Amino acid sequence: MFDTKKVTVQIGDGELVFETGKIAKQANGAVYAHYAGSAVIATVCCGEAPSEPLDYVPVSVEYNEKYYAAGKIPGGFLKRESKPKDKEILVSRLIDRPMRPLFDKAFGREIQIVPTVVSSDMIHTPDIIAINAASCAVTISDIPFYGPIAAVRVALIGDEYVINPTFQQIPQAKLDIVVAGTHDGITMVEGGAKEVSEQNMLDAIAAAQPVITKICEAQMQMREICGKEKLPLMEIAEEDLSWLDEVKAYAYPLEKEASFVKGKANRYAALDQVHKDVAEKFASLIAEDEKRPGQLAKLFEDMEYEILRSSILNDGIRTDGRKVTEIRPITCEVGLLPSTHGSALFTRGETQSLAVTTLGTVQDEQLFDNIDGEKTYSNFMLHYNFPPYSVGEVGRLTTGRREIGHGHLAQRALEAVVPKKDVFPYTIRVVSEIMESNGSSSMASVCGGCLSLMDAGVPISKPVAGIAMGLITEGADYSRYVILSDILGEEDHLGDMDFKVAGTKDGITAFQMDIKIAGVTPEIMSKALNQAKEGRMHILSIMAETLPAPRAEISELAPKILSFHVADDKIGAIIGTGGKTIKAIIAQSGAEVNIDDSGEVMIYGRNNASAQEAKRLIMAIIEEPEVGHIYHGTVKRIVDFGAFIEILPGKEGLCHISKLSKKRVKNVTDVLQQGQEVDVKLIDIDRMGRLNLSYIDAIEDKEKAEKKEEN
Repeated sequence: MFDTKKVTVQIGDGELVFETGKIAKQANGAVYAHYAGSAVIATVCCGEAPSEPLDYVPVSVEYNEKYYAAGKIPGGFLKRESKPKDKEILVSRLIDRPMRPLFDKAFGREIQIVPTVVSSDMIHTPDIIAINAASCAVTISDIPFYGPIAAVRVALIGDEYVINPTFQQIPQAKLDIVVAGTHDGITMVEGGAKEVSEQNMLDAIAAAQPVITKICEAQMQMREICGKEKLPLMEIAEEDLSWLDEVKAYAYPLEKEASFVKGKANRYAALDQVHKDVAEKFASLIAEDEKRPGQLAKLFEDMEYEILRSSILNDGIRTDGRKVTEIRPITCEVGLLPSTHGSALFTRGETQSLAVTTLGTVQDEQLFDNIDGEKTYSNFMLHYNFPPYSVGEVGRLTTGRREIGHGHLAQRALEAVVPKKDVFPYTIRVVSEIMESNGSSSMASVCGGCLSLMDAGVPISKPVAGIAMGLITEGADYSRYVILSDILGEEDHLGDMDFKVAGTKDGITAFQMDIKIAGVTPEIMSKALNQAKEGRMHILSIMAETLPAPRAEISELAPKILSFHVADDKIGAIIGTGGKTIKAIIAQSGAEVNIDDSGEVMIYGRNNASAQEAKRLIMAIIEEPEVGHIYHGTVKRIVDFGAFIEILPGKEGLCHISKLSKKRVKNVTDVLQQGQEVDVKLIDIDRMGRLNLSYIDAIEDKEKAEKKEEN
């Protein structure tokens, strides 16, 4: 009934299988890919007819995970999958980035790729299967595509580089990256690490390349077996552009001069003015054909591309005047927001991050309900916001895929140094508000986020900094190339690589690389990593001048979490009959108190004072009165022969009238009043366990101590 085609490729101990012809046959391309017990259906469709010529590829990737894949029912009120989770958005970006450059703009139709996880054994990660399935679906479809691409996950476990590790292996890894590429070379790398060396990173990428090549060959074999004839590209009539020769001769020197004006806003204004002047000068020539305004705009873009790249390759000078290895001026400031737990302002050139750290309790942890396994909780999160005013524009305040992706990268960079929950039992949220942007705002978020964590008193193991690198090449073999440190926005847009590296002084903690050309050599990769390390060390040294280490104490405004252990026989006393005692402690202190069967006490206070008060009340309950100790007590009852004073919760003693003063006291009320708080000394515990207190002895002991301090 079904004309099913199948190709198998061996990866590690298992087989990745691509099948087509049975499922989703009405799509332009559909592949059912499975590896062990995990499976993905990837489809691709395109619009019916080309639209107007576009200067971008209208492609969208919608990776989605079905809960039924893991035998689960969605949590929450609505028992169906709804808006994409952060994880689904992040995987969609992993698929989009290596594939997008391989579509032809001349195709002119909207393209939608939908990889759906339909089975998960909770052992093998479905995201890698989805990337390969998506590429295979497009490769065998009738949509023009200069692929295929393939991807693997590489983990460094011990001294071994493991290809496509299981969910159970990944937590043991010192390095966890996803590597994607074509048959000819690597085009994308993304992942996190626990302070690994640059050589470890290069070795991991090298380990990925042969497997990527093998998967690409399997997809090409699939195309030979059942690939459809490709749809035609839009016919673009050859245009007579000779009229632009005169325009370029006039405009090029003006464009070049404007391209090196200092300051992003000033430079853009100067370029805009040149474009207006040129359009005005050649207005009659432009008016001869309705296509000429668009052709002129393309000329300006081509000139900018040529000027920027030529200056860097030939003169080693960038549009802002820097040398290729030079990093923009950096300023750091901490503690600038008075009512937050920790804050920092990190400015690198015209890119600025206002990073704020907030400390919370276990109730603030983030719940993850994915198909990977059981529900999990995270006590560290980083959120990145990119408001339109950061680039001087008007727009909506939204959280899109870019914001989620950049935030995830910055979070990965800092996760390696954030203390574990059992050492620092707080929930930590860092928010990076991008105040200005001209390149590498995600790496500014790493630097600002690190400083704000230290300002909040979070005991991170080491400071972390991040830097974005770029690449300009020339020639088919890329024999001439220049690596750029700390790239600007236009260097990212017009360059050949966007390469972000974050880490401590001892190693890399996060890594993201997008290459726009094929076949970047190991030599280029190695040089880029080493140049990034030099830049990272420079940034770390400047950050250290502002705040070399975390503050010794967390902010007084932050919740205070205290934990300690009490003996088993004291648990009942703390809880009280029907929880009466512990409820009273919570009401009096304003803190939340939890005690488990082992005697572990956790106190969550709104602030330090609240938590310390709850601890004092608990310690008072379990504390045994000690002879010779001075207690701060409350007068509960007054009788003719003395006063009964509560020195600990539920523990009262008698202060005899003779112990109120060295002089004779006629009435107890001449010295003490009911409800008064006083210091008394415990002078004796009699055979019956009764406590005998002295008011005058406490006064005399305090006076002696004060005199001793004066001397």
